[in-house]
Amino acid sequence: MALHTWLLYLVAAIGLSLTPGPNSLLVLTHGALHGDRRTLFTVAGGAIGFTLVIAMSMVGIGALLKASAHALIVLKLVGGAYLVWLGIQLWRSPPVMLSNAAAAGDMRPRSLFRQGLLTAVSNPKALLFYGAFLPQFIDVKRPLLPQFVIMTLTFVGIEWLVEWGLALLAHRVRPWLQRVGRSFNRACGGLFIGMGCALPMTR
Repeated sequence: MALHTWLLYLVAAIGLSLTPGPNSLLVLTHGALHGDRRTLFTVAGGAIGFTLVIAMSMVGIGALLKASAHALIVLKLVGGAYLVWLGIQLWRSPPVMLSNAAAAGDMRPRSLFRQGLLTAVSNPKALLFYGAFLPQFIDVKRPLLPQFVIMTLTFVGIEWLVEWGLALLAHRVRPWLQRVGRSFNRACGGLFIGMGCALPMTR
C-alpha cells in the first residue's frame, strides 16, 4: 500500500470514526453510566466486532476482484454513490438523543464486552459501508492481503482511540452532542458526501 494512499485512508478513517454511530453512542452511554475503565470492555468488544465485519467485507471484495480486474472501477463508483447517499441521510437526521436504558443493564465486564461486540456485528449497514469504503483505497497492482491487513489495523486502531476518548469525556460530550447534534450531523454528512464524490476519482 503506497504511503500517500495510506495517509489519505488515515484521514478518511479518522473522520469516519468521529461520525456518530451505534458503537460510539453505546460507548458514550456506558462511559457516562459505568466509568471509562469499565467501558474499555465495551470498546474492546466493538474493536473485535469491527475486525470481523471488515474481514467479511474484504472476503467479498477479494472474490469479486479475482473474478474481474475491472470490478474495482465498478466498486468505486457504486461505493462512492452509496457514501453520498449515507451522507444525505446523515445530513437530514435529527440530533442524537442518548438513552439511559443501559443503567439497568448488567455491569459485568463480560456483558459490556458482549454489548460492544454485538452492536458492531449486528448492523447490516456496516457490512455494506465497508464494502463501499474500502475499495476506494485498493491498488489491484499490489497484493490484496497486506493492503487488507493494513486497512483493518489502521481503522480498528483509530476506532479504539476515538471510542476510548469518548468514554473518558462521556459526561462532557453527551450534553454537547445533544445541544449541537444537528450541526454535527450535517458536518459528518458533508464529510460522507465529499468522500463519495472525490474518492472514486482517486488513483
